Amino acid sequence: MNFRDLFYYFFNFKFFIITLPELLGGLLVTVEIAALSLSLGFVLGLVLAVIRVTIRQAGKSPLLRILNLPLVVYVDVLRAIPPLVTLVVVYYALPFINITIPRFWAAVLTFVVILSAFAEEIFRATIEAIDRGQIEAARSLGLSYLKSMAYVVIPQALKIALPPLTSRMIAVTKDVSLASVIGVADLLKKARAAQSLYANPTPLFSAALLFTLLFLPLVRLSMYVEKKLAE
Repeated sequence: MNFRDLFYYFFNFKFFIITLPELLGGLLVTVEIAALSLSLGFVLGLVLAVIRVTIRQAGKSPLLRILNLPLVVYVDVLRAIPPLVTLVVVYYALPFINITIPRFWAAVLTFVVILSAFAEEIFRATIEAIDRGQIEAARSLGLSYLKSMAYVVIPQALKIALPPLTSRMIAVTKDVSLASVIGVADLLKKARAAQSLYANPTPLFSAALLFTLLFLPLVRLSMYVEKKLAE
C-alpha cells in the first residue's frame, strides 16, 4: 500500500488550507439556502395542513372535495418527483413562460415547495391525531376555530411532529448540495471547482468534513428530541 500517495491525493493538508476560505464561503451559501428553505417550507407546510384539515372536517360535499383536490395533487406530485428534477424545472423550464428566477432563489423556491409537501403530510397527520373534542371544548369557551387551532391543537401537534420534522430537515439540508447543478456557488460547487483547479480531490474530502460538522448537530438534535419525547 502506498499511503504517501493516498494522503497526497486525498488528504493533502496544503490544498486543504489553500481551498478552505473558498469552501467556507460555499458553506455559508449552503447554510443560507437551507435556513430559508427550512423556515419557509415548515411555515407553508403548516398552513397547507391547517387548510386541508379544515376542509376535511367541514364535510364531504363534492365542492369541498374539489377544493381539496389541488392540495392533494400538490403534495403527492412534489413528494414523488426527485428534487433534482424539480430544481431543473424551476430554473430551466420556467423561463420559457417568461418567469426567470436567479439561481439562489430558484434553489430556495425548489426546496421550500418540496419541504412544504412533506411537512404538510406530517402536520396533517399529527393535527388529526389530536382529539377533536379539544377543539370543541375550546370553541365552547369562546375561542374561534383559528384560535382553537393556534392555541390548543397546533402546539400539541408540533410536539408529536418534532422527530419526523427533524429527520426531514436533515434530508432537505443534504439535498441543498444539488443546487450546484444550476450553478449556485454552494459548498459542493466550490469543492468541485477547487478539485479541477488543483487536479486534486482533497477539496471534496474537505467539503465532506464540513458537511459532517454541519449535519452532526442536527443528527444529535434529532436523537435528543426523540429521547425527550419518549420519556
